[in-house]
Amino acid sequence: MADVQKAAAPKPATPKPARPGMPQQATGPKKDYGKDFRGIIRLAGKEVRGELTLERGLDAIKGIGHNTAKNIARVIKKELGIDSKKLIGHLTDDEINKIEDLLKVIDKHLTRKHLLNRPVDTETGAARHLIGNDLMFATRQDVQFEKDMRTWRGWRHTMGQRVRGQHSRTTGRTGSSVGVLKKALKQQKTAAASSAQEKSGKDKK
Repeated sequence: MADVQKAAAPKPATPKPARPGMPQQATGPKKDYGKDFRGIIRLAGKEVRGELTLERGLDAIKGIGHNTAKNIARVIKKELGIDSKKLIGHLTDDEINKIEDLLKVIDKHLTRKHLLNRPVDTETGAARHLIGNDLMFATRQDVQFEKDMRTWRGWRHTMGQRVRGQHSRTTGRTGSSVGVLKKALKQQKTAAASSAQEKSGKDKK
């Protein structure tokens, strides 16, 4: 009986390994990061957790992806001398201001054009990289330009449909569902057919 109980005992759950740069799950007492540590830092208009490293914290900013964050972290280390593994919460106000000033002109430091989110700007024709509110404003302007020009993409944006050639028959449908309408029409047809049969039977009698 004891052997059966031992076999039925559940195995202890093994913790999942944390992603590089991400803080590990707290299993014991809260970690002390020091006196000058700040839990939340506002960087480029985004509130970033202080437990993240600089490379991982850049990834949280709108307009900066994983690969771009790695390259920007290298630029920051080269230009400002700030290590990419330094925690966001340990950055001083002066370092944060320098990083934000560098992010405003980051397109001049990124030599690879495929890392830029606007390699050819519609107004100037230059290669730019926008982040935060500037990126959202530029995106809205691009959509409005397509609508004003009456392009196919503009019409799709106006109707709220997908613009990149995706299927829209089964997913991405807007408005009332087609399947529900077909079911309701089928029920109406069967009800009408049954009532017609009943009426014809009465007329024969």
